[in-house]
Amino acid sequence: MIGAIAGDIIGSVYEWNNIKTKQFDLFSSDCCFTDDTVLTVALAESILTGTDYTSLLRAYYRRYPDAGYGGFFHRWARAHECRPYNSWGNGAAMRISSVGFAFNTLDEVLVRAAEYTAVTHDHPEGIKGAQATAAAIFLARTGSTKDDIRQYTVVNFHYDLSRSVDEIRPTYGFDESCQGTVPQAIVCFLESTHFEDAIRNAISLGGDSDTLACITGGIAQAYYGVPASIADRAMSILDEDLRGVTARFMSGYCPGTSLSF
Repeated sequence: MIGAIAGDIIGSVYEWNNIKTKQFDLFSSDCCFTDDTVLTVALAESILTGTDYTSLLRAYYRRYPDAGYGGFFHRWARAHECRPYNSWGNGAAMRISSVGFAFNTLDEVLVRAAEYTAVTHDHPEGIKGAQATAAAIFLARTGSTKDDIRQYTVVNFHYDLSRSVDEIRPTYGFDESCQGTVPQAIVCFLESTHFEDAIRNAISLGGDSDTLACITGGIAQAYYGVPASIADRAMSILDEDLRGVTARFMSGYCPGTSLSF
């Protein structure tokens, strides 16, 4: 989970100022958390406490109204009656990382990912993007190889993972869809050599940088762990409430990750 949050924070300054290089300051003075982190933490709290996820999404929206949500989510969170809005947006995948860490079988991860996602993103592509992300995290944390993760993703979700980061980068642009974000994020992980390298791969593509790096970061955490220097810097940028939920989730579901907060 902290890997996804770190990816969001690092990518926050590049979403509207894309770069096409892996050479950049990892944390700039303007880095901040966005809706990716807010909704990731909301899901983590739902898992930790059993509180209804829909209610928590709306509560977190009210607490952080200017975090950068999409227009459909704005309307959903403000509506008198909450109904899913058939979205295939990449918000389905950017908030799902805690599911891959919290549940003990792949079947349960897939079921839970679909359930949590469908409260807003009930389009098949939204469900698919969330399931593919959560499954990759589960497989990574339970000892699967990168080849295993690649094969599982291609066979079960029919994503094209054949192009390299270098092949994707030149023509890749802003894409808010799951189908235009999740495969690219997974490739950024698959081609990486360590956690930071995965994040740099994601940022270097351009596009929806914070969300790309958020999705990549969750998978990379499960496979590599997160260096303490990166985890602590990300935690320091969160406010007390977000930091508290993140620390509790990490303590319960991500053993071995050292946090100073």
